[in-house]
Amino acid sequence: MARWEPGARERLVLAAVDLFAEQGYDATTVAQIAERAGVTKSTFFRHFPDKREILVAGQQALCRLLTDGITEAPEGATPLDAVAAGLERACGAMGPMNREIGARLQAAIATNVELQERDALKSVGLAAAMTESLCARGVPESIAHLAAELGVLAFKQGYAQWLGSAPDAPLTPYALTALDDLRTATRALT
Repeated sequence: MARWEPGARERLVLAAVDLFAEQGYDATTVAQIAERAGVTKSTFFRHFPDKREILVAGQQALCRLLTDGITEAPEGATPLDAVAAGLERACGAMGPMNREIGARLQAAIATNVELQERDALKSVGLAAAMTESLCARGVPESIAHLAAELGVLAFKQGYAQWLGSAPDAPLTPYALTALDDLRTATRALT
């Protein structure tokens, strides 16, 4: 097994997602994932503590991109404009691999309660990070929390639409359109 080859983390994610889709999450072992990716089990464990963590492989990077965009939004930006800046930053970093595994990963999540719970925790983590970043800008906590939740929802809706779009389409317009739609929908609540 070629432990030294670059891209081991990405190969592990792709192998896991394929195996989850083929035989189910519960039937898939770490050894199978490592073998499919062409690495050893110890290499797997250098990248992930367990197979469940494959689901959140890019969460830290996504949180950082979202919060960096919010932090760097122009002074005086509304909370949702700051969230839009975070979405632009994060979505701009999404590439072909995100698209390649997106639909397969969503299919695996749909068939397993444990993965659904982990996915829900991922959303909570993204919202918490954005809320904290908005509060650091001086946004009151309740408004920051609501704006962050709308941001997570917009990201999820935009991502789902992006997966069904043309292969070369960027994610950003889908997420920003979803955020604009949610912004409009909130006006109807009053």
